[in-house]
Amino acid sequence: LLETSPGVAEVTFVEKEPAERHTIISWEQKNSCVLPEDLKNFYMMTDGFQMTWSVKTDDTPMPLGSMVINSVSKLCRLGGSSMYTLPNAPTLADLEDDTDEEGNEGKPEKPHFDSRSLIFELDPCNGNGKVCLVYKHTKPVVSADTEIWFLDRALYWHFLTKTFTAYYRLLITHLGLPQWQYAFTSYGVSPQAKQWFNMYKPITINTALLSEEADSFVNKLDPSKVFKSKSKTPVIKKKPPSQPAGSQKSHTSMTSSKTSSLPGNSSRKRDPQI
Repeated sequence: LLETSPGVAEVTFVEKEPAERHTIISWEQKNSCVLPEDLKNFYMMTDGFQMTWSVKTDDTPMPLGSMVINSVSKLCRLGGSSMYTLPNAPTLADLEDDTDEEGNEGKPEKPHFDSRSLIFELDPCNGNGKVCLVYKHTKPVVSADTEIWFLDRALYWHFLTKTFTAYYRLLITHLGLPQWQYAFTSYGVSPQAKQWFNMYKPITINTALLSEEADSFVNKLDPSKVFKSKSKTPVIKKKPPSQPAGSQKSHTSMTSSKTSSLPGNSSRKRDPQI
């Protein structure tokens, strides 16, 4: 599909060998959690995923799309302590604020940077944020329930999907366009990214948003407002100033006398063929 799209060049797919079973078991033991079954099956087929493509601008390929899923070895924990961290240096856990959960009734509970959640990076998103595999409940033991969340550059969380399989479909459907994850945030993608969306992805998978907020996607034309300055108003023609009766009669008599004095005028009246 990408190779047949207009302007697309250099579609590159990196084939990777399946991850070895002992590598997956070692990762689970190290992080004290069990990988979701669908993600584990994915790693048993290929140890990660990477596909990139470019577009030609002035006959020069420019990198645009990027689809990445980290390998097992790069499925690193987010916010983990580092041996190089200064003793009093701030951490992601310091950003925790219980007031963030206020007013979020009916919405999924957001992940926590502290020990209440385990967060692992699936996709670095080319620096536009991070797609993360989240274990939301770790006490008393790590729950097997996981979700896929997007962490933007301002360190705000946005829910994507409940399963890895659903996220993988979103990744493929959006063709790895820049900032496509922001389509699932309240502030949406940037104007520049919208231009690429309009060219290569005019209809997104986010059909629920389209059905709920259809008015925001339709340009409504209100003629009464748009053409308000151009609306025609009835023009009242001004009558020429009335002339005195005497002058009007004299003008009529002069006109009739000139008409009767023209040569051949009487013959024209008699013969209509002349």
